[in-house]
Amino acid sequence: MRSKLSVLQPYLRLMRLDRPIGILLLMWPTLTALWIAAEGVPDLTVLIVFILGVIIMRSAGCAINDFADREVDGDVWRTEGRPLATGELQARDAVKVFVLLALTAFGLVLLLNTMTILLSLVAVFLAATYPFMKRYTYLPQIYLGMAFGWAIPMAFTAQTGSLPIIAWLLFMANIIWTTVYDTFYAMADREDDLKIGVKSTAILFGDDDRVIQGILQVAYLLVMLLIGRQLELSAVYYLGLGIVASLFIYQQFLSRTREPRACLQAFLNNNWVGLVIFASVVLHYLFWAD
Repeated sequence: MRSKLSVLQPYLRLMRLDRPIGILLLMWPTLTALWIAAEGVPDLTVLIVFILGVIIMRSAGCAINDFADREVDGDVWRTEGRPLATGELQARDAVKVFVLLALTAFGLVLLLNTMTILLSLVAVFLAATYPFMKRYTYLPQIYLGMAFGWAIPMAFTAQTGSLPIIAWLLFMANIIWTTVYDTFYAMADREDDLKIGVKSTAILFGDDDRVIQGILQVAYLLVMLLIGRQLELSAVYYLGLGIVASLFIYQQFLSRTREPRACLQAFLNNNWVGLVIFASVVLHYLFWAD
């Protein structure tokens, strides 16, 4: 049994199943979109497909990300222990894992309607191409927001068969929020990324990083306020936005010195942002919706 686990361990690390923060950051907005689309608890099949899909596609994204970064991960303090960087796995192993997981996720999507199946093809394209964006643009964080947020329009088509404007507002909000937390993540790697030639918003923003982060955080709150007004959500939702605002202030405090580990903590704190938004939406539909 122990030998089997030792064989599997590098693959689990490749998929980052030992670090579920990425799954959570993808899960919260997906579940929020499902609850809003359903105006309460979504269809059980749809819910199960999306929960499993989030876990599988995030794992697939990690595998293809490590394939893309296999030549540079060994030069970054935070990624030097990844299985492709250490030689525990080969590049072909990461590609095989990505393909297998993507096909598994597509098999799940086949349980849903045609519109959602078609949108899932875009999701696979975004997941497969995102890791290479940091070679060509200083805005890979925005592209990640699109990749992570594409589950939002899919949630609406799966649940309602339509794509209302509120789905795109949520998608826009997710792009802004993802840019915020992944910029904190990139700030932790900035010095290493400059040495190896990897691009990011943290490098683009430079000394203005925290100011621009603050502007993006305010923009996210404004879009979420607009969503609340459009949906006529109750006070519990706005209480949630107030808590999120306090979390953003805390993240600014954490990152004030730009010390890598503090920036990483600011990134991790965003798990609470996603949870609070989801909880406030659930509570609204549970107790205050008509």
